[in-house]
Amino acid sequence: MTLPFWVGVFERVSEGKLSVCKVTFGAEPKDYEVYDFVLKNYYRLRFSPTVATDVKEVGRNPKRVQRHVRFINF
Repeated sequence: MTLPFWVGVFERVSEGKLSVCKVTFGAEPKDYEVYDFVLKNYYRLRFSPTVATDVKEVGRNPKRVQRHVRFINF
């Protein structure tokens, strides 16, 4: 029987360039375990060489925007 393992992918965007790092966690980590890992190990992660990328803005929730507009128009 094989046990599942979880993989974390860390992305770093700087000056329009993207680099990534993959970390294998083993068993499903708890949120606090991932947070603790990031706090203790972020600066030791080995990121890939950078590649040019387009940075997209996070999309907005259309229903929330509609409610906001409706509220402002009252």
